[in-house]
Amino acid sequence: ATVIFDGQPPAPEMITLTGDPKCVSENGGPQRADERIVVGDNQSLQNVFVYVKDGLGSFGFPIPSAPVVLDQDKCRYTPRVLGVRVGQTLQVHNSDPLLHNVRSNGVINQAFNKSTPLEGVSFNHTFATKEVMVPFKCDVHGWMSAYVGVLDHPYFGTTAQDGKVVLANLPPGTYTVGAWHETLGTRTQQVTIAAKESKDVSFSFAR
Repeated sequence: ATVIFDGQPPAPEMITLTGDPKCVSENGGPQRADERIVVGDNQSLQNVFVYVKDGLGSFGFPIPSAPVVLDQDKCRYTPRVLGVRVGQTLQVHNSDPLLHNVRSNGVINQAFNKSTPLEGVSFNHTFATKEVMVPFKCDVHGWMSAYVGVLDHPYFGTTAQDGKVVLANLPPGTYTVGAWHETLGTRTQQVTIAAKESKDVSFSFAR
């Protein structure tokens, strides 16, 4: 799938890293660019969560044993947008030499609120049911945001700087593919895949 931004990309707003001198030190200054809308070369749109929304029926898929890692690094969540499977471990790590407070505001999944007070501290969490998307915030640093897509299958990904994501090895069938962006909304497209066939699905977002 390829995702583009339609129109003139907005100039990035600046975030003021108020209230925590350690965040200022980690970032080399009191401001940094907001990352809600990140447009790259050829209008490519980053941080769009693309996933199979419907069409897999009763297929079952083994849950990966390796965790998905959400890091807190330089007073930002990394990655900002990510996916995890129902029942798979999400490991929330703190790479900063300071206190973060992790608040998960799930609507379907149970919300939680945990602190990571020291550099190198981690905790694990598993989600009980699918939900696109679960917002994460830091109560200590109000500009910190992340979004986690929780799905019961492996066909999802987040667009990189080139605006692309690959949903590999889909069984033959007709699917609804969804694309989600934190401020620009959602899009869906239907696609039919034959055996050993690949198709490029394009999404366009505008303000």
